[in-house]
Amino acid sequence: MRRVLITNDDGVKSKGIGALIEMMRPYADITVVAPFEAQSGMSAALTIGKPLRLTELKSEDGLKIYACSGTPADCVKMAMNQVFHEKAPDLLLSGINHGSNASIASLYSGTLGAAAEGTVYGIPSIGFSLTSHDPNADFSASVHYGKMIVDKYMESPPGADIYLNVNFPAVPIEKIKGIRFSHQGKGQWIKEFEERKDPYGFNYYWMTGEFYSLEGDDTLADHNLVAKNYISIVPHKIDTTDYDELKRLEKLWQFKI
Repeated sequence: MRRVLITNDDGVKSKGIGALIEMMRPYADITVVAPFEAQSGMSAALTIGKPLRLTELKSEDGLKIYACSGTPADCVKMAMNQVFHEKAPDLLLSGINHGSNASIASLYSGTLGAAAEGTVYGIPSIGFSLTSHDPNADFSASVHYGKMIVDKYMESPPGADIYLNVNFPAVPIEKIKGIRFSHQGKGQWIKEFEERKDPYGFNYYWMTGEFYSLEGDDTLADHNLVAKNYISIVPHKIDTTDYDELKRLEKLWQFKI
């Protein structure tokens, strides 16, 4: 039986993490270490200078659930140091996130921050996201196809420095067109803050934003694929060095010291 660590950035009580537990329960001994509350947009942030708390919420055969007071990356570190200190899990799954983590969102995602942290520890890691922010979203297609993706992953895992970013369109199973490998799409957020006034008449700003695609009709950009009802899979690397650019700059930038 596989030993699987599950985490997320929406909080330990979110419907998405419940769907992920449901997906893996028949196939694995599951340990959940997830934030007490939502920690979206935390990327790989760590809690420094404040105490962390780890609270056991459930312990039964094949399933243990802990809530951590920190970020998603904190959750992975707590799991590895306090729960899996003798033997690492076979797999780390993060999600299923409420909201897309395609394109530029992957840089900010706490879901993927946790997957990256697992990869740093040498754990095969996948981040799952659904393109719906509805707290009661339908995760049935994500669970159905998520099982297939995990099976393929375990049969033919990627390299040791790689974690996967999987995005599901928020449509019924019968409307999923397929599963495609893709690249991180180019895009940016615009109109990112809404100006409001508090009850005392002072201005404050609430983050909102609109996504603006820079990919045109590129059929292999992850956000374009998901918009066409395909499941996208993007392999991400811990080593973000651009080696071609490294060689180019070494030739062009000749420092004389």
